[in-house]
Amino acid sequence: MLAAARRVAFDILEKVEGGGFASDLLLEAPVDRRDAGLASQIVFGVLRFRAQLDFLIAHYAGRERKLDTEVRTALRMALFQLRYLERVPAHAAVAESVELVKRARKGSAASFVNAVLRKAGTGPVDWPSREIDWSCPEWLLARWEQHYGARAAEGIARAALREPARWVFYTPFHTTRAQDIGSQWVVSLLGLEPGQRFLDLCAAPGNKTAQALAAGVRAVACDRSWRRLRSMAELGAELVLVDGTEALPFARSFDRILVDAPCSGTGTLGRNPEIKWRLGVEDLARFRRRQIALLERARAVLAPGGLLVYSTCSLEPEENEEVIRTVPPHLVLEAQHRLPGRDPGDGFFAAVLKSG
Repeated sequence: MLAAARRVAFDILEKVEGGGFASDLLLEAPVDRRDAGLASQIVFGVLRFRAQLDFLIAHYAGRERKLDTEVRTALRMALFQLRYLERVPAHAAVAESVELVKRARKGSAASFVNAVLRKAGTGPVDWPSREIDWSCPEWLLARWEQHYGARAAEGIARAALREPARWVFYTPFHTTRAQDIGSQWVVSLLGLEPGQRFLDLCAAPGNKTAQALAAGVRAVACDRSWRRLRSMAELGAELVLVDGTEALPFARSFDRILVDAPCSGTGTLGRNPEIKWRLGVEDLARFRRRQIALLERARAVLAPGGLLVYSTCSLEPEENEEVIRTVPPHLVLEAQHRLPGRDPGDGFFAAVLKSG
C-alpha cells in the first residue's frame, strides 16, 4: 500500500506541472499532519533541485530519453529522497516510486524506474554547469550576475535551495500570521502613525494590512478577488473589491498608500520554487504593464504630503527600477533591494515616493 505522503506529493507535483502552485495545493491536500510534513519536503525538494535530479535521471538511465511526466515525477521524487532525506529508507523510496508509476497506469515503465533507481548513488557529483549545480535556469543566473554581481547571483540561487526561515507577526487581535521578514520591512518604510488613512491597493492575503493596522491606521484593503478579500474579514479593515489598474472609487485621498504589486516573484524562489521553471523573460513585460497602471492609479489618490511605497518580491529591473522611472525623479525619496543570500528572508524591492 502506498504511503499517503508520497501519494499526495506525487499528485501535487503532477498538478504543479499543469500550472498549480505547490504551497496552495499542499494546504488543500487531504492528509494528516504527520504525512503532510514528508509530502511537503518531497514536493518542495523536487521543485528546488529539479535540474540536479533531471541530470541524475539522464546519467543513471545511460542516455537522454523522452519520459512521460508521471515517470519523470516518480524518478525525481525517489532521487530526491535518496540524496537529501537521510531518514527515509532507500528501499521505501525506490519501491514506492515504482508503485506510483503503476498507479499512474504507466506500468510498462516500472522495470525501467526500478533499474535506474538501483543504480543511483548518494556520493558527490561533478555537476557539469552552474545551471545544474545551483538548479536554476541560466538566463536568470546571467541576469542576476549582470545586475548584482557574480557573488550575489550565486547567493540568490543557493538561497533558493534552502527551506525558508519562518517569521511570525502578531496582529492587533492577538493572533499570529506567518510573514516573511522582508515583507515586514516593506511596511516599515511607510512611517505609519495612528489615525492616518491607509490604502493597501493589492492587499490579499492581508499580512501587510494586518501589520499596518497594528500601527493604529484606518485601513482600506483592496483586491480584485472577492474570495481572497473575504479571508481578511477578521482584520477589521474596510474591504473594497476593485481592480487597482482601473479608476479607484474613493472620494477622499490617503495619507499612506502601499502598492505591493503582483509580480514574477523571483525573490521568493525558496518558498515558490516552481516559479523558476515556468517563468520566461517575456512575462516580465506583462507584469510591468500592470505594475505601472497600479502605480498611476494609486498616485492619483495620494494626499498632499503623503507617502506611497511601491514594492515587489521580484529581483528584475523591469518590474522595479523601470516602473519607478515612470515617476518624476524628484518624487522618489529612496529605493532599496533585499537580496536572498545577502539579506534575511525573501528578496524584495521597495521605493518610497512622496506626493507631487
